[in-house]
Amino acid sequence: MMYDNCQMLYVDLKTETCFRSPLPADPAQKLPGGRGFNVGYLFHYLPRGIDPLGPDNLLLFSCGLLTGTAAPSASRLHVNALSPLTGILGSSNVGGYVGPWLRSCGIHSIIVRGQASRPVYLYMDETLAEVRPAGDLWGLDAFDAQERLQSDLGDGQIKVLTIGPAGETGARFACIMTERDHAAGRTGMGAVMGSKRLKAIAVARGTRKPFGERSRAVKSAVKAYVGEIMASSDYPMFTQYGGAGYLKWADDLGVMGTRNYRETRFDGIDRVDGRRLKEHVVRSSGCFRCPIQCKAELRFGNGKARATRPEFEPMINLGAKCGLDDLETIVRLDNLCSRLGLDSTSAATAIAFAMDLFSRGILGPSDAGGLDLTWGNGQAMEALIRQMASGQGLGGLLAQGVKRAAAAIGRGADQYAAHVKGLELTAYHPGTILGTALGYMVSSRGGDYNNVYASLEHNWSPEKAEAEFGVTKAVDIHSPEGKGRLVRRAVLVNIVVDCLGICKVPALSLLKTFDLESEARLASAITGYRFTADGLMEIGDKIAAMERLFNLRHGPADFNDRLPPMFRNGDSPLLTEEALQRMLGDFFEAMGWDETGRPTTGTPAAMVPDDVPASPATSTPTMKDIWI
Repeated sequence: MMYDNCQMLYVDLKTETCFRSPLPADPAQKLPGGRGFNVGYLFHYLPRGIDPLGPDNLLLFSCGLLTGTAAPSASRLHVNALSPLTGILGSSNVGGYVGPWLRSCGIHSIIVRGQASRPVYLYMDETLAEVRPAGDLWGLDAFDAQERLQSDLGDGQIKVLTIGPAGETGARFACIMTERDHAAGRTGMGAVMGSKRLKAIAVARGTRKPFGERSRAVKSAVKAYVGEIMASSDYPMFTQYGGAGYLKWADDLGVMGTRNYRETRFDGIDRVDGRRLKEHVVRSSGCFRCPIQCKAELRFGNGKARATRPEFEPMINLGAKCGLDDLETIVRLDNLCSRLGLDSTSAATAIAFAMDLFSRGILGPSDAGGLDLTWGNGQAMEALIRQMASGQGLGGLLAQGVKRAAAAIGRGADQYAAHVKGLELTAYHPGTILGTALGYMVSSRGGDYNNVYASLEHNWSPEKAEAEFGVTKAVDIHSPEGKGRLVRRAVLVNIVVDCLGICKVPALSLLKTFDLESEARLASAITGYRFTADGLMEIGDKIAAMERLFNLRHGPADFNDRLPPMFRNGDSPLLTEEALQRMLGDFFEAMGWDETGRPTTGTPAAMVPDDVPASPATSTPTMKDIWI
């Protein structure tokens, strides 16, 4: 079967031109879309030594193999570029409807190069793609920009990817928004978009159906997968509360990164338990063809205040991590980050960093511009968020990321900067959940849980761990044993899920199998290709090696796989240097990489020459070079 007759859309912002090119006939068995396609393209065509915020960076948006098909929760779009925050692989993933709308227009990938001389947006439908002026959109927040475009284009069903003011001013962790509660959040992809003066991408719905009409076999496979999702014991929790419902669970487990990771539980947990938001829900929603519908619209007070319910990460990051115990304020700050186009995880971690420095006397009132940065001060948090988006004051410094901010502040501030490879850490405290600690160290985009998503470390039984990894303690969150093999499994499965374009909530939080058997059956039925779980794992292995080699090529001089000093000072007794090095060495061995973490010559991706010249800006890349 042909690969769905989908096309790539090349956009040259310097000349404000677009052209389409067909995908190869049969790439799916080698590198099936989404994250895999993007990494392969960047690996071959991004030159070394470029400025991530300069015109030579490439910005890619790619649908997964199943995005826009009948597959449940197959809505995902993957975004990649060289990250302005970390200097390594920038990588983010977004749901909603814009990915399926692209597929309905026959577009699999958008490849953006160059820099426009003025603010522009990209419009496309089934037959047209063009760069249009966006001067009247520049300066609008992400929500207003979407509404303006839908109004101007006369179609409220158009789906829009847009940046807010944070992307325009170059906040290094600016995100890309679609609708009000879907973000390509991490690693600063919004800053790359802003540097190119690309305000938005607007997509009208087309009529094309990926892989044709649904057959009886497809309907049967979809029904089976939906049945597995709905049979999960966690399904009722996610449908009622979304990820916000799991804060009390995380607190009970003792894994909360409270007050900039000083503590592992939060004394205000009952006041910020996300299940309390249920009384404010007026409408549930979700992504394209999702049976879970884990999103929700909220109303507070007199019913006029509209908000969307935060997910697990922003609930903890803006709450416990900053010592804030007011539930409505957490919701308001999360929605403010979305409106301004800021990654709420990095923004909240930067605020917690500043509050930590303030409490230690490293930052004083004059350094903070008169703000009172005591723990839990919601007004000060809001002021910093607005400064981050405008590029002013202390917030403007924090918007460069905690690594750069710590270097600028000095006075030992780097001892309290929670990042790996320049990316701010997510909600879990690595000192109490060791699979997550290892995941932070080796994630290909820097310190992040969701890029590895090793939930099997607390979901699998010891018996299953012994069968799969040879040691029961692989699923003991306090033990380093078996974590290398466990995290390898998580890394590969996450890559494949991102390539398929399906959501991690049903695939990993609800099904919890981490074996890709169900996903292989689903992909085989829908596409007509023959996928096996082992074959998908092999694809994940090759892409992981390519991501690693990309980072070794482009990474800064201080590129390393270490937790920051704040976790290696003896305050976290599980994080001994011996345990960390043991886990890291076990992971490299499980991956088949050498002791330094470099993929060996036996790995297909390592066969590619270390220096691959970038294609000329005006040429069409040779697609046969991209596939592994």
